Amino acid sequence: MDLRPVLQVVGILLLTLAIGMAVPMLVDLYYGNSDWKTFFLCILTTAFFGGALVLSNAGDNLAINPRQGFMMIALSWILLCVFAALPFWLSTIGLSFTDAIFESVSGLTTTGSTIMVGLEKTPPGILIWRAILQWLGGIGIILMALSVMPFLKVGGMQLFRTELSENEKALPRTAEFAKSIGWIYVVLTFVCAVAYHMTGMTVFDAFAHSLTTISTGGFSTYDTSFSHYDTPWTESVAITFMIVGGLPFILYLKAVRGNAAPLLHDAQVRWFFSILIASTFALFCVILWQTEFDSAHAILKSAFNATSIMTGTGYVSDDYQVWGGFAMNILFFLMVVGGCAGSTSCGIKIFRFQVLYAVTDIQIKKLMHPHGVFIPHYGNKPLPEGVPSAVMSFFFMYSLCFAGLAMALSFVGLDFLTAMSGAATAISNVGPGLGDIIGPTGTFQPLPDSAKWILSAGMILGRLEIFTILVMLSPNFWRR
Repeated sequence: MDLRPVLQVVGILLLTLAIGMAVPMLVDLYYGNSDWKTFFLCILTTAFFGGALVLSNAGDNLAINPRQGFMMIALSWILLCVFAALPFWLSTIGLSFTDAIFESVSGLTTTGSTIMVGLEKTPPGILIWRAILQWLGGIGIILMALSVMPFLKVGGMQLFRTELSENEKALPRTAEFAKSIGWIYVVLTFVCAVAYHMTGMTVFDAFAHSLTTISTGGFSTYDTSFSHYDTPWTESVAITFMIVGGLPFILYLKAVRGNAAPLLHDAQVRWFFSILIASTFALFCVILWQTEFDSAHAILKSAFNATSIMTGTGYVSDDYQVWGGFAMNILFFLMVVGGCAGSTSCGIKIFRFQVLYAVTDIQIKKLMHPHGVFIPHYGNKPLPEGVPSAVMSFFFMYSLCFAGLAMALSFVGLDFLTAMSGAATAISNVGPGLGDIIGPTGTFQPLPDSAKWILSAGMILGRLEIFTILVMLSPNFWRR
């Protein structure tokens, strides 16, 4: 396998990460925090390795075949997580190497699980670095889902094939496409920051939260997350932009180019809102029954937490564990479902449930009419060959990996609820779990190092759509 194109892309991404480190360095300089020296050292280290990879593997032929594509994605995310952990490890907050890796993996995968406590006293540069990691991870996920995953046919993503993903040599058009999506991402982030500031957030908090909201990441600048604000306007802004982050970004690009109809009529979008509205209503009824909240307070809390969990953001505005077992079951279901393909959210994704429903519907019709000919459809079009089997394979491997993670976490000493919800929140990239330890009011800090490594692996596995990692475990992948 020719690794030169792969290493060149990895080098470019490391250089991008080094540029991102300049922002928290300047923030620490502005606030007079000595950690700016740490970030400066990390910039030099990351830029050195990134530049070395780019220069030593430079060439005119950047066409990447499927095997190189799988290697590029896996190697990029793993190395980015390692270099992104350096500021956490070397700064004055004194995280262990394991904790630094966990925090960086959680950031870049936009999971939002954290081992950090006392965020109110944490240096501002580190807080911004956490937010930037999620923001960079969010745009990376969008571009990966829209241009790389369809080309690799991972988990039925070939359903969203475009000319960009069909042609291995369409780099100029891919670059133009990435630039357009990037500008939309930046503008939405800016609008979100302005909206947060108008609700009473400081400029610092508004900027940090806008980065982690549009990326559906969920890192906050306070241990209590959105419970710190507890204002309806702030939570309403968060709900709006969490939904924005959970919808397909390709539809925003079409809307900007004058075709807004798909944003209103897309099958994924309709299912997304249907599930979200139904779940919000169910939680609203439970909250009215289980708590003393009034109707306005109940609808806001139910909408906020349902949106946060379904989009994989992981913000918390209330301790939903006191709402009862039925509410926790709803949130656990939403944790697994996730948002739309081509968004910053993770989970199984809405379109896979749509494909599974279409295949199941056809199977029922065949049982009723054995001699009939029925073809499953998605979005009023016949499903391309191979998509149903790819989606069902994804469901199987998702379930198998979830079970494996849960059993591994139980093996290292975690109780049943912590292990199950920890496995689910890791592979679905949501953030908070359930229980007293990793629940909405807890953190992952008390867990043993072995559990943190297992969860870090689960976060990367879920973020890269499982098969991207598993395919490289096959001996056939390494043979000519």
